Amino acid sequence: MSELPLMLHGESIEALIVGGGAVAARKARALLVSGAHVRLIATEIGADVGALAGAHERLHLEERPYADGDIGSAQLVIAATSDRAVNRRVADDGHAAHRLVNVADDPARGNCRTTATHRAGDVVIGISAGGVPNAAARIRDSLASRFDDRYGTAVAALATLRRRLIDAGEADEWRRAAEVLIDENFAARVENGTLEKEAQRWR
Repeated sequence: MSELPLMLHGESIEALIVGGGAVAARKARALLVSGAHVRLIATEIGADVGALAGAHERLHLEERPYADGDIGSAQLVIAATSDRAVNRRVADDGHAAHRLVNVADDPARGNCRTTATHRAGDVVIGISAGGVPNAAARIRDSLASRFDDRYGTAVAALATLRRRLIDAGEADEWRRAAEVLIDENFAARVENGTLEKEAQRWR
């Protein structure tokens, strides 16, 4: 299956998760980290989900069976129950409403899947591995060992510089800075700690 990588602005997403177990908790946690608003419906709320709700006001729990109309205004619908029939129903409703649909136990029934994600500040790396989540997680962990907080710090510094120069009407100066700082030696500069010092030339 051919996949299209796409980053969503978490703060603008309203998500519905149907299911209250460990998988639902993992999906909810990833959404909450991104800033999304999450409504979770389940006949039984697990301890992990309950703990998340206690720590995040953007997670709203409803302990009851899934019902017609529950999709509401959710742009992203996640079916994550242990009942395949319920998951199929949720998926069918999501497709009928033209929403993004993720089905935990049958990814092919949805139209999107979540990735194994590594975050270092504003650097976000998502890995999909053909529906084999353990392989995706191993690849993510391997990348995370290199693309650590140094990259998050460097990208934040570049974003600040870019915004300052563009806001000052110096877009051409930003392009010159980017050509120097983000060339084929960019990764080496980040990893040896020289990028931020070199960026001082444009501050």
